Amino acid sequence: MEEKDLAEIVGGNIMRLRKTANMTQQELAEKLNYSDKSISKWEQGNGLPDVRILVQIARLFNVSVDDLVTEHKQKPVMPARTRFIRRLIIILCSVALCWLVAVVAYVIGGIISPEQPLLWLAFLYAVPASSIVILVFSCIWQYKWTRLISISVLIWTALACIYLTVYLIVPHPTMWLIFLVGVPLQVLALFFFLGWKRIRLFK
Repeated sequence: MEEKDLAEIVGGNIMRLRKTANMTQQELAEKLNYSDKSISKWEQGNGLPDVRILVQIARLFNVSVDDLVTEHKQKPVMPARTRFIRRLIIILCSVALCWLVAVVAYVIGGIISPEQPLLWLAFLYAVPASSIVILVFSCIWQYKWTRLISISVLIWTALACIYLTVYLIVPHPTMWLIFLVGVPLQVLALFFFLGWKRIRLFK
């Protein structure tokens, strides 16, 4: 195989992996400590990154070096905007399902026990349930800030659900102390999502 052919194969694979990861040339260049011009040059097949950079790229995209130097039949890459809209629709439909369950629970509860004063809590419980759904999808699609926001909402709304449920059944003046549990949980969430990556860099 000629060097030019190999450069075109490697460049095509880098471009494919970069677009699949929804990453710009500038973002990839920053992760590799190279200029975006170098990335563009590689993707056009006008040059080959050295072995050290190939290993770094392979680790970044969780593939082997052999995958980078092997020709693959490229599948059409879905535009980032289209992919985002589809993912947003999936999340909205999943969240809507949580609220549908809450409505059904409210209606059935109202039919069975129309004088039950706590039926409205079904809608409150739909909030942490929706947060869990969003958290799962954001973990799958690697949306870091969405993960942080969803887990924060989950922490505080779950505590609110516990507080109101217990307080409305058995009122207690110090029941508000349960919200103090949310403080260390929130700190742990911030530490995990914002500080974990930095700690790994010092290993």
